[in-house]
Amino acid sequence: MYIPQQFREERRDVLVAAMRDIQFAAIVTPGPDGLCATHAPVVVREEGDGLLLEFHVARGNPHWQLAGAQSMVIFQGPQAYIHPGWYASKAEHGRVVPTWTYVMVHAHGRLETIETPAELLAHLVALTDRNEAGRTMPWAVSDAPEKYIDGMTRAIVGLRLTVERLEGSWKLNQHKSDGDRRGVQSGLATETAENSQSISTLMRDLEQARAAAADKQKVNPT
Repeated sequence: MYIPQQFREERRDVLVAAMRDIQFAAIVTPGPDGLCATHAPVVVREEGDGLLLEFHVARGNPHWQLAGAQSMVIFQGPQAYIHPGWYASKAEHGRVVPTWTYVMVHAHGRLETIETPAELLAHLVALTDRNEAGRTMPWAVSDAPEKYIDGMTRAIVGLRLTVERLEGSWKLNQHKSDGDRRGVQSGLATETAENSQSISTLMRDLEQARAAAADKQKVNPT
């Protein structure tokens, strides 16, 4: 993925947190007839220094037959259109155009099947428990009859990707002036779309981090 340096996010904890928050991803694998893509919820697991991404597909989906191939998992976070009128510099010189802000994570690695029924069940339990957490009456896999769950699991194939490389792009107007960034953040905050609100919050957090780093530099100059 092309990522200009000012938008590059390389902190593993930030990337892992984003993948867990986004959860739904596109998995792309080259096949004999071209690229094969599947969209699925993903369980992100850390094992020591290793990072595993697990998902499942219908047995009729040929994607699982591509196990062993290098693949890419794409997590698309919030994204929003940027209205040029939000830039403070529009009133100064008018040299502004629309753009798009977004958060994106790409994970690269080799695909493999989840081999045992016990592992597949553990994956399904983890996925379910994460999404049922916090509900008044959460549903658990064990709530359904065991024979029914056995039949459902036979109809799917679990897949796992061991992450070899992570890429993150946080395109949040970092290259713009302070006034332009503040204008965009405020403008997005007035929008009703959830994506716009999310980007506004990310930009606000980025500005606060930037300010904190500047204050720390003043206290402890190099």
